[in-house]
Amino acid sequence: MSGSLVATATRLVVKVGSTLVTNEGRGLDHAAVARWAGEIAQLARGGRSVILVSSGAIAEGMLRLGWSTRPHAIHELQAAAAVGQMGLVQAYERAFAEYGLRTAQVLLTHEDLADRRRYLNARTTLTTLLGLGVIPVINENDTVTTDEIRFGDNDTLGALVTNLVEADVLVLLTDQQGLYTADPRSDPAATLVHSARAGDPALEAMSSGAGSIIGRGGMLTKVLAAKRAARSGASTVIASGREPDVLTRLAAGEAIGTHLSPERNSLAARKQWLADHVRLAGRLTLDDGAVRALVREGKSLLPIGVVAVSGEFERGEIVGCFGPDGREVARGLVNYGAQEAARILRKPSSEIEATLGYVDEPELIHRDNLVLLE
Repeated sequence: MSGSLVATATRLVVKVGSTLVTNEGRGLDHAAVARWAGEIAQLARGGRSVILVSSGAIAEGMLRLGWSTRPHAIHELQAAAAVGQMGLVQAYERAFAEYGLRTAQVLLTHEDLADRRRYLNARTTLTTLLGLGVIPVINENDTVTTDEIRFGDNDTLGALVTNLVEADVLVLLTDQQGLYTADPRSDPAATLVHSARAGDPALEAMSSGAGSIIGRGGMLTKVLAAKRAARSGASTVIASGREPDVLTRLAAGEAIGTHLSPERNSLAARKQWLADHVRLAGRLTLDDGAVRALVREGKSLLPIGVVAVSGEFERGEIVGCFGPDGREVARGLVNYGAQEAARILRKPSSEIEATLGYVDEPELIHRDNLVLLE
């Protein structure tokens, strides 16, 4: 069960949403912030390393700016985040200082994790902070993000950080008891799912995509985050942040909420990085034979198996590989740009040079630079 898993974990990522750290969106709830600091401090005293992913900056910024409703314009959200981040960091710094713990602010965007060098730098920074006994407090860098590069919700960010530092468990705290078979707010027959396998399609089907009026995430984002975290071998616990002492009770072995465990071995670090890209530069549509060669035979992707190319991408960018049914089966670093790929699709590798006038690689994507998602 979920409690026993947290009890044996040595490195955790804990995500708390807006509803758990704000006064219904009207600024930070400082008592709640103090509560999370106290519970995480107990985990740290027990020898666990904890990274906190916390929402709340925009809500705090709205309060400080006198806004009663969340804006839609990206520049206004960026302004609110810039103002509110000051209060969020100060609140956590004061709260953790009460327990003799130091904190560090880490703001991330998708671009930070899409670039391999910046990805490794972020990993080194976080592991160094943990080694020093510092509690990293992570948030999406809403001050500079745009619609094209934003993670979209802190559940996804929590999963990406889990993979980045190879944490044992991702704990997603919400205002629900866990994952239900249907939305309990509208279906009285809904029952709590105590345990399941991350990535089970049935979980996505039963999840509601609706979030709160303050936050962006819903239960569906949590299910998808668990699926993503499972790629590095991490399990996910979805539990209510309204439960008293929820983190310390989980660490003590109590079964609370929903436990989603990985269904396969963890990916190598490089392939985790490939799989974790939220944005793809383009997509390749494959025929059945190419899908079979990738998934069942572990082969590289050759141009002859590609039936369509979409997007504007360059050599070395990450593209998705989709089967005839529209499902993404793999993604990887492409050896040819979009225009070149479109010219050589459906052709054998022996004709690449005759078609383009040169040949970089016989494969469109080499298997060493490709990760399977199915």
